[in-house]
Amino acid sequence: MRHMRSGKKLLAAVLLHGALLVPLQAQKVPVVEMHLTNGMRLLLVERHDDPSIAGGWVAHVGSSNERLGITGIAHLFEHMMFKGTPTIGTKDYQKDLEIMAAQERVRDEMRQEERQMRAGYRRGAIDDLTKPENQTARYRELEKEFNRLIAAQRDIMVKNEFDLIYNGAGGSGMNAFTSEDMTAYFINVPANKIELWMWMESERLLHPVFREFYAERDVVFEERRMRTESTPLGRFQEEFSAMFWESSPYAWPVVGWPSDLPCISKAQADEFYTTYYSPQNITLILVGDFQRGQVEAQARRYFERIPRGPKTPPDVVTLEVKQLAEKRMRAEAEANPQVDLVWHTVAFQHRDSYPLEILAQVLSTRTGRLHKSLVLGKGVATETYADQGSMKWEGLFNAGGEAKEGHTPEEVEQGIYDNLDKLKKEDVPPEELQKVKNNFAAAEYRKLSSNYQILMHLIRNDGEGDWQEINEAGLKIQAVTAADVKRVANLYFTKENRAAAIYTRKPGTPAKEAQ
Repeated sequence: MRHMRSGKKLLAAVLLHGALLVPLQAQKVPVVEMHLTNGMRLLLVERHDDPSIAGGWVAHVGSSNERLGITGIAHLFEHMMFKGTPTIGTKDYQKDLEIMAAQERVRDEMRQEERQMRAGYRRGAIDDLTKPENQTARYRELEKEFNRLIAAQRDIMVKNEFDLIYNGAGGSGMNAFTSEDMTAYFINVPANKIELWMWMESERLLHPVFREFYAERDVVFEERRMRTESTPLGRFQEEFSAMFWESSPYAWPVVGWPSDLPCISKAQADEFYTTYYSPQNITLILVGDFQRGQVEAQARRYFERIPRGPKTPPDVVTLEVKQLAEKRMRAEAEANPQVDLVWHTVAFQHRDSYPLEILAQVLSTRTGRLHKSLVLGKGVATETYADQGSMKWEGLFNAGGEAKEGHTPEEVEQGIYDNLDKLKKEDVPPEELQKVKNNFAAAEYRKLSSNYQILMHLIRNDGEGDWQEINEAGLKIQAVTAADVKRVANLYFTKENRAAAIYTRKPGTPAKEAQ
């Protein structure tokens, strides 16, 4: 998940000798793309370095595909896809079904009570919907019954059976993530367990059972508490993002708005799953030690069992409106003074995304201009950062830094503008431009170091819109000229196109050492 953030993240830079550039640029990942009869795509990369396979699949759905009222549902599904099938995750599937049906009946009644409680909140009769004392008497009765059903279901569940089966077969690293644009699932398995992977992954797509659907929302709330509400800047960053994006669905957090999560119904989840987890919206990816013909046959055997979805998943059509005025936010936080700056830029694979990436690298890292001028030179900052983030539908450029004791965030902010103004007026010198390109070439080479690295690179590129970027991005980066960098600097880094967040230390908060 890409965040606007206050420092902490610095892009690694490695200077690669120019003599190595030609073989690195020529390096290609030998991806074979195939299509199953139900519309599912299959990407295969044979690598016989070790007897293992990194396997995964990406559903082309993230928080940007949601709408107000069901924000967070894509991330909730990431959790639900580990709950099992009719044969995995339960001791008694028939009892399972009976309990889930009873849960739905109780939840329907609870929703009626929630409507009354929201009406009271709007009238001012209730000050906080989350307080137990504001719940109706009938709601409390229903909640006790619902909790009894949750406990009954847990008695017949086999917890984490997906993980247990894979671990018993030598699998490792099973995990998943949800971003604004995709939801991905992945694991490493021994080469001789590829058919197990085929069965396990196709089963949870063909016969998913969303056990603990309502109870799992508590897990999501805890995740939100840890990652957002319990961090010094988490809630401020969430507010800043919502301020920056006006019409784009990137305005809400991947974890969802707190008021939406308790209201998502099983019926809404079923509709969401049918739409976005259909085969024509999924790409399977396998990287490792296998024979293409055998894997293709197994993929057709297991995954073509899944029927094609009834309709094509819709594109996101609500795009960001053009920003007409600078936006500013000031906040007191339990953190060191710092500034976070964001500009609207371009989406994945837009021709301007490559010079913007070069520009970000010119500014960032400990060998970049921001560190040299603001940390080592003027001494107004303890750390700085810059990053171009091109997502599927929109893009942003993020820069900022933490103010050194005795200096202000505004000094760091002005220093960033000074560096950008210089890039608008002067060409990046050839040696500096080549150094940055060398860093990119080295980073691309490192991404080919293991099955897992290639898998993750393919997942992210495919999720954003085109897996072939794994082989094409490097050449596009190498083709960027100094004139391209100057052009995008003048085009995107305007006052009207930016938002700024200024964080000052909340009174009583001790200074923290920069890490």
